Amino acid sequence: MEWVLVGIVVAVVIFIIRGVRVVPQQSAYVVERLGKFNGALHAGVTYIVPFFDTVAYKHTLKEQALDIPEQICITRDNVQVGVDGVIFIQVMDPRLASYGVGNYIFAITQLAQTTMRSEMGKIDLDKTFEERTVINAAIVAAINDAAKLWGVKILRYEIKNIIPPKTVLNAMEKQMQAEREKRAVILQSEGEKQSAINKAEGQKQKVVLESEAAKQRQINEAMGQAEAIKAVAMATAEGLKSVAAAIKADGGMEAVQLRVAENLVSQFGHLAKQSNTLILPANFGDMSSMIATAMSVIKQTKQGGAPPSA
Repeated sequence: MEWVLVGIVVAVVIFIIRGVRVVPQQSAYVVERLGKFNGALHAGVTYIVPFFDTVAYKHTLKEQALDIPEQICITRDNVQVGVDGVIFIQVMDPRLASYGVGNYIFAITQLAQTTMRSEMGKIDLDKTFEERTVINAAIVAAINDAAKLWGVKILRYEIKNIIPPKTVLNAMEKQMQAEREKRAVILQSEGEKQSAINKAEGQKQKVVLESEAAKQRQINEAMGQAEAIKAVAMATAEGLKSVAAAIKADGGMEAVQLRVAENLVSQFGHLAKQSNTLILPANFGDMSSMIATAMSVIKQTKQGGAPPSA
Protein backbone atom coordinates (compact mmCIF):
# COMPACT_ATOMS: atom_id res chain seq x y z
CA MET A 1 0.00 0.00 0.00
CA GLU A 2 2.79 2.37 0.87
CA TRP A 3 4.57 1.59 -2.37
CA VAL A 4 1.46 2.45 -4.31
CA LEU A 5 1.16 5.80 -2.50
CA VAL A 6 4.81 6.58 -3.15
CA GLY A 7 4.34 5.72 -6.80
CA ILE A 8 1.35 8.05 -7.06
CA VAL A 9 3.30 10.91 -5.44
CA VAL A 10 6.24 10.36 -7.77
CA ALA A 11 3.92 10.32 -10.79
CA VAL A 12 2.26 13.56 -9.67
CA VAL A 13 5.66 15.23 -9.19
CA ILE A 14 6.83 14.10 -12.60
CA PHE A 15 3.55 15.26 -14.14
CA ILE A 16 3.98 18.72 -12.57
CA ILE A 17 7.63 18.99 -13.54
CA ARG A 18 6.92 18.07 -17.14
CA GLY A 19 4.30 20.80 -17.35
CA VAL A 20 6.51 23.64 -16.09
CA ARG A 21 8.07 25.85 -18.80
CA VAL A 22 10.45 28.80 -18.30
CA VAL A 23 10.33 31.25 -21.23
CA PRO A 24 13.37 33.60 -21.56
CA GLN A 25 13.06 37.36 -21.92
CA GLN A 26 12.22 38.57 -25.46
CA SER A 27 11.10 35.08 -26.48
CA ALA A 28 7.77 33.46 -27.28
CA TYR A 29 6.75 29.78 -27.35
CA VAL A 30 3.84 28.53 -29.47
CA VAL A 31 1.88 25.77 -27.70
CA GLU A 32 -0.23 23.17 -29.49
CA ARG A 33 -2.80 20.99 -27.73
CA LEU A 34 -3.29 17.70 -29.50
CA GLY A 35 -1.84 19.20 -32.68
CA LYS A 36 -3.91 22.38 -32.62
CA PHE A 37 -2.75 25.90 -31.75
CA ASN A 38 -3.53 26.58 -28.12
CA GLY A 39 -1.68 29.83 -27.35
CA ALA A 40 1.67 31.57 -27.06
CA LEU A 41 3.80 31.62 -23.93
CA HIS A 42 5.75 34.78 -23.14
CA ALA A 43 8.63 35.54 -20.79
CA GLY A 44 8.37 34.01 -17.33
CA VAL A 45 7.36 30.73 -15.67
CA THR A 46 4.28 29.11 -17.21
CA TYR A 47 2.58 25.72 -17.08
CA ILE A 48 1.26 23.45 -19.79
CA VAL A 49 -0.63 20.17 -19.56
CA PRO A 50 1.85 17.35 -20.02
CA PHE A 51 1.17 14.78 -22.71
CA PHE A 52 -1.57 17.04 -24.14
CA ASP A 53 0.27 20.32 -24.73
CA THR A 54 3.55 20.59 -26.60
CA VAL A 55 5.81 23.53 -27.45
CA ALA A 56 5.72 23.41 -31.24
CA TYR A 57 7.69 26.60 -32.09
CA LYS A 58 10.14 28.85 -30.31
CA HIS A 59 10.63 32.41 -31.56
CA THR A 60 12.91 35.20 -30.49
CA LEU A 61 11.30 38.64 -30.38
CA LYS A 62 14.65 40.41 -30.67
CA GLU A 63 15.72 42.28 -33.80
CA GLN A 64 17.54 39.90 -36.10
CA ALA A 65 20.09 40.66 -38.81
CA LEU A 66 19.97 38.32 -41.81
CA ASP A 67 22.74 38.21 -44.36
CA ILE A 68 21.49 38.35 -47.96
CA PRO A 69 23.94 36.38 -50.14
CA GLU A 70 25.53 38.00 -53.17
CA GLN A 71 23.59 37.67 -56.37
CA ILE A 72 24.02 38.79 -59.97
CA CYS A 73 21.73 41.64 -61.03
CA ILE A 74 21.39 43.23 -64.46
CA THR A 75 21.01 47.01 -64.56
CA ARG A 76 18.87 48.92 -67.02
CA ASP A 77 21.90 49.48 -69.28
CA ASN A 78 22.56 45.68 -69.36
CA VAL A 79 25.54 45.54 -67.00
CA GLN A 80 25.89 42.61 -64.62
CA VAL A 81 26.75 43.55 -61.04
CA GLY A 82 27.12 41.49 -57.89
CA VAL A 83 24.99 42.80 -55.02
CA ASP A 84 24.72 41.61 -51.42
CA GLY A 85 23.14 43.13 -48.35
CA VAL A 86 21.83 42.72 -44.83
CA ILE A 87 18.22 42.88 -43.68
CA PHE A 88 16.94 43.56 -40.15
CA ILE A 89 13.69 41.88 -39.08
CA GLN A 90 11.64 41.36 -35.92
CA VAL A 91 8.90 38.83 -35.11
CA MET A 92 5.76 40.69 -34.11
CA ASP A 93 3.17 37.84 -34.06
CA PRO A 94 4.46 34.39 -33.01
CA ARG A 95 1.32 32.62 -34.31
CA LEU A 96 1.65 34.05 -37.85
CA ALA A 97 5.39 33.45 -37.83
CA SER A 98 4.64 29.78 -37.07
CA TYR A 99 1.69 29.12 -39.36
CA GLY A 100 1.80 31.93 -41.94
CA VAL A 101 4.88 30.59 -43.71
CA GLY A 102 6.97 27.45 -43.48
CA ASN A 103 10.27 29.28 -42.83
CA TYR A 104 10.00 33.05 -42.61
CA ILE A 105 13.79 33.55 -42.67
CA PHE A 106 14.14 31.64 -45.95
CA ALA A 107 11.10 33.40 -47.39
CA ILE A 108 12.37 36.87 -46.48
CA THR A 109 15.82 36.11 -47.88
CA GLN A 110 14.41 34.93 -51.21
CA LEU A 111 12.00 37.85 -51.42
CA ALA A 112 14.82 40.31 -50.68
CA GLN A 113 16.93 38.85 -53.49
CA THR A 114 14.14 38.95 -56.07
CA THR A 115 13.15 42.48 -55.07
CA MET A 116 16.78 43.55 -55.31
CA ARG A 117 17.05 42.19 -58.86
CA SER A 118 13.86 44.00 -59.79
CA GLU A 119 14.98 47.34 -58.35
CA MET A 120 18.45 47.13 -59.86
CA GLY A 121 16.90 46.53 -63.28
CA LYS A 122 15.16 49.91 -63.10
CA ILE A 123 18.29 52.08 -62.88
CA ASP A 124 21.56 52.52 -64.78
CA LEU A 125 24.90 51.39 -63.43
CA ASP A 126 26.14 54.95 -62.84
CA LYS A 127 23.18 55.67 -60.57
CA THR A 128 23.29 52.48 -58.52
CA PHE A 129 25.88 53.97 -56.19
CA GLU A 130 23.86 57.17 -55.79
CA GLU A 131 20.43 55.55 -55.35
CA ARG A 132 21.25 53.18 -52.48
CA THR A 133 18.83 54.89 -50.12
CA VAL A 134 16.01 54.69 -52.67
CA ILE A 135 16.72 51.01 -53.38
CA ASN A 136 16.81 50.17 -49.66
CA ALA A 137 13.50 51.90 -49.04
CA ALA A 138 11.86 50.17 -52.02
CA ILE A 139 12.99 46.72 -50.81
CA VAL A 140 11.72 47.35 -47.27
CA ALA A 141 8.33 48.49 -48.57
CA ALA A 142 8.01 45.51 -50.95
CA ILE A 143 8.92 42.90 -48.33
CA ASN A 144 6.75 44.44 -45.61
CA ASP A 145 3.67 44.05 -47.79
CA ALA A 146 4.23 40.29 -47.92
CA ALA A 147 5.63 39.90 -44.38
CA LYS A 148 2.43 41.16 -42.78
CA LEU A 149 0.95 37.69 -43.26
CA TRP A 150 4.06 36.13 -41.72
CA GLY A 151 3.94 38.06 -38.45
CA VAL A 152 7.32 39.62 -39.22
CA LYS A 153 8.22 43.30 -39.63
CA ILE A 154 11.10 44.43 -41.86
CA LEU A 155 12.89 47.22 -40.02
CA ARG A 156 15.48 48.18 -42.64
CA TYR A 157 17.62 46.89 -45.47
CA GLU A 158 21.13 47.94 -46.34
CA ILE A 159 23.14 47.18 -49.47
CA LYS A 160 26.64 46.14 -48.47
CA ASN A 161 28.46 45.88 -51.77
CA ILE A 162 27.84 46.60 -55.44
CA ILE A 163 30.56 44.90 -57.46
CA PRO A 164 30.65 45.59 -61.23
CA PRO A 165 32.76 43.44 -63.60
CA LYS A 166 36.47 44.21 -63.83
CA THR A 167 36.12 45.52 -67.37
CA VAL A 168 33.46 47.96 -66.23
CA LEU A 169 35.61 49.00 -63.27
CA ASN A 170 38.51 49.71 -65.60
CA ALA A 171 36.25 51.73 -67.88
CA MET A 172 34.88 53.65 -64.91
CA GLU A 173 38.38 54.43 -63.68
CA LYS A 174 39.38 55.69 -67.13
CA GLN A 175 36.21 57.77 -67.28
CA MET A 176 36.91 59.30 -63.87
CA GLN A 177 40.51 60.00 -64.89
CA ALA A 178 39.28 61.72 -68.05
CA GLU A 179 36.78 63.75 -66.03
CA ARG A 180 39.48 64.83 -63.60
CA GLU A 181 41.80 65.83 -66.45
CA LYS A 182 38.93 67.69 -68.10
CA ARG A 183 38.17 69.58 -64.89
CA ALA A 184 41.87 70.40 -64.50
CA VAL A 185 42.04 71.80 -68.05
CA ILE A 186 38.86 73.79 -67.52
CA LEU A 187 40.13 75.22 -64.26
CA GLN A 188 43.44 76.16 -65.87
CA SER A 189 41.68 77.86 -68.80
CA GLU A 190 39.36 79.67 -66.41
CA GLY A 191 42.38 80.87 -64.47
CA GLU A 192 44.09 82.11 -67.64
CA LYS A 193 40.88 83.79 -68.75
CA GLN A 194 40.47 85.54 -65.43
CA SER A 195 44.11 86.59 -65.48
CA ALA A 196 43.71 88.09 -68.97
CA ILE A 197 40.54 89.87 -67.87
CA ASN A 198 42.30 91.28 -64.83
CA LYS A 199 45.25 92.49 -66.92
CA ALA A 200 42.93 94.12 -69.49
CA GLU A 201 40.92 95.73 -66.70
CA GLY A 202 44.10 97.01 -65.11
CA GLN A 203 45.34 98.42 -68.45
CA LYS A 204 41.96 100.04 -69.00
CA GLN A 205 42.00 101.65 -65.59
CA LYS A 206 45.58 102.80 -66.19
CA VAL A 207 44.63 104.50 -69.50
CA VAL A 208 41.58 106.09 -67.90
CA LEU A 209 43.61 107.39 -64.99
CA GLU A 210 46.33 108.71 -67.29
CA SER A 211 43.76 110.49 -69.48
CA GLU A 212 42.10 111.93 -66.39
CA ALA A 213 45.48 113.13 -65.15
CA ALA A 214 46.31 114.71 -68.55
CA LYS A 215 42.90 116.35 -68.64
CA GLN A 216 43.31 117.73 -65.15
CA ARG A 217 46.83 118.94 -65.99
CA GLN A 218 45.54 120.78 -69.08
CA ILE A 219 42.70 122.26 -67.05
CA ASN A 220 45.13 123.37 -64.38
CA GLU A 221 47.49 124.86 -66.97
CA ALA A 222 44.64 126.68 -68.71
CA MET A 223 43.37 127.97 -65.41
CA GLY A 224 46.90 129.08 -64.50
CA GLN A 225 47.35 130.87 -67.83
CA ALA A 226 43.93 132.49 -67.46
CA GLU A 227 44.79 133.64 -63.98
CA ALA A 228 48.15 134.97 -65.22
CA ILE A 229 46.53 136.87 -68.11
CA LYS A 230 43.94 138.21 -65.74
CA ALA A 231 46.59 139.28 -63.29
CA VAL A 232 48.64 140.96 -66.04
CA ALA A 233 45.54 142.71 -67.34
CA MET A 234 44.57 143.85 -63.89
CA ALA A 235 48.11 145.07 -63.24
CA THR A 236 48.16 146.91 -66.59
CA ALA A 237 44.79 148.45 -65.83
CA GLU A 238 45.98 149.57 -62.42
CA GLY A 239 49.13 150.99 -64.01
CA LEU A 240 47.12 152.87 -66.61
CA LYS A 241 44.82 154.20 -63.92
CA SER A 242 47.82 155.37 -61.96
CA VAL A 243 49.31 157.00 -65.07
CA ALA A 244 45.99 158.72 -65.86
CA ALA A 245 45.73 159.97 -62.30
CA ALA A 246 49.30 161.24 -62.41
CA ILE A 247 48.65 163.08 -65.70
CA LYS A 248 45.60 164.83 -64.25
CA ALA A 249 47.59 166.00 -61.24
CA ASP A 250 49.50 169.29 -61.18
CA GLY A 251 52.66 169.09 -63.30
CA GLY A 252 51.43 165.86 -64.92
CA MET A 253 51.59 167.13 -68.47
CA GLU A 254 55.08 168.52 -67.97
CA ALA A 255 56.19 165.11 -66.69
CA VAL A 256 54.62 163.49 -69.78
CA GLN A 257 56.46 165.93 -72.06
CA LEU A 258 59.70 165.12 -70.33
CA ARG A 259 59.05 161.38 -70.59
CA VAL A 260 58.16 161.67 -74.32
CA ALA A 261 61.30 163.61 -74.99
CA GLU A 262 63.45 161.09 -73.18
CA ASN A 263 61.85 158.14 -75.06
CA LEU A 264 62.20 159.94 -78.39
CA VAL A 265 65.85 160.59 -77.89
CA SER A 266 66.42 157.09 -76.55
CA GLN A 267 64.70 155.41 -79.51
CA PHE A 268 66.63 157.43 -82.07
CA GLY A 269 69.78 156.48 -80.20
CA HIS A 270 68.94 152.79 -80.52
CA LEU A 271 68.21 153.18 -84.22
CA ALA A 272 71.56 154.81 -84.75
CA LYS A 273 73.35 151.88 -83.04
CA GLN A 274 71.51 149.16 -85.01
CA SER A 275 71.99 150.55 -88.55
CA ASN A 276 74.58 152.55 -90.47
CA THR A 277 71.85 154.20 -92.52
CA LEU A 278 69.34 156.37 -90.69
CA ILE A 279 66.51 158.38 -92.23
CA LEU A 280 65.48 161.31 -90.06
CA PRO A 281 62.29 163.30 -90.34
CA ALA A 282 62.50 166.76 -91.90
CA ASN A 283 61.79 168.54 -88.65
CA PHE A 284 64.13 166.39 -86.54
CA GLY A 285 66.15 169.51 -85.80
CA ASP A 286 63.13 171.12 -84.26
CA MET A 287 62.78 168.77 -81.24
CA SER A 288 60.23 171.01 -79.59
CA SER A 289 57.85 170.72 -82.55
CA MET A 290 58.11 166.90 -82.49
CA ILE A 291 57.36 166.84 -78.79
CA ALA A 292 54.43 169.21 -79.34
CA THR A 293 53.09 166.85 -82.02
CA ALA A 294 53.36 163.84 -79.69
CA MET A 295 51.64 165.75 -76.89
CA SER A 296 48.80 166.75 -79.21
CA VAL A 297 48.29 163.07 -79.99
CA ILE A 298 48.18 162.30 -76.28
CA LYS A 299 45.71 165.09 -75.59
CA GLN A 300 43.48 164.11 -78.51
CA THR A 301 43.44 160.49 -77.30
CA LYS A 302 42.62 161.64 -73.79
CA GLN A 303 39.67 163.70 -75.11
CA GLY A 304 38.38 160.75 -77.17
CA GLY A 305 38.87 162.33 -80.58
CA ALA A 306 40.92 161.19 -83.59
CA PRO A 307 44.63 162.02 -83.41
CA PRO A 308 45.81 164.81 -85.74
CA SER A 309 48.01 164.01 -88.72
CA ALA A 310 51.70 164.53 -88.13
